Amino acid sequence: MNVAEIATTRYTSKAFDPTRTIPDSVLDQLRTVLRFAPSSVNSQPWHFIVAGSAEGKARIAQTLQGTYAYNASKVQNASHVVVFCARTDLDEAHLASLLAQEDRDGRFASTEARAGQDKSRHYYVGLHRDERQDLAEWIDRQVYIALGTLMFSAAALGVDACPMEGIDVEALDAALGLSEKGLRSVVLLALGYRGEGDFNARLPKSRLPMASVVSDL
Repeated sequence: MNVAEIATTRYTSKAFDPTRTIPDSVLDQLRTVLRFAPSSVNSQPWHFIVAGSAEGKARIAQTLQGTYAYNASKVQNASHVVVFCARTDLDEAHLASLLAQEDRDGRFASTEARAGQDKSRHYYVGLHRDERQDLAEWIDRQVYIALGTLMFSAAALGVDACPMEGIDVEALDAALGLSEKGLRSVVLLALGYRGEGDFNARLPKSRLPMASVVSDL
């Protein structure tokens, strides 16, 4: 796999072909990518809602009105749309479930290693909740790691994507009942295959020169 080629040829699709659907075998890989996305201290402070049915996509699209109406057709015509959700808190129940899963997966060579991981994760959660008071922002940064991981993986599998921050998060949270689940929406990602109206497919990529963005020490 030539990752530089993927990076220089992928782009944000502005229109999708509504007649094309992502095969189940490819979608399964993308779901696995989401599940195994990295996060700080393995906090996994997220939930991902994958809408592939017409009804599911319609529930999302109907929240895109007014200022955000330009994104509705992308949601409706994409094969699938992923709602990236952040947990509203990293409570003791969530932290305990993480530790128990790591234990089941054989992550700890000793009880001391288990206790060390638990202490480290509690420290960083406490740091951002109590000292820096930026827990929501810290959680969002983890969510965006998952977003970037999925976008690149989709491109590697020949799937086009369009990330969307132009969304009404309050309307989306209400439509999907996220607050009751201890979640809030952060960003959408439409996945599918480019359509005829995708003007961005015909434009060259543009980035600042390497020397402007990368330095060596």
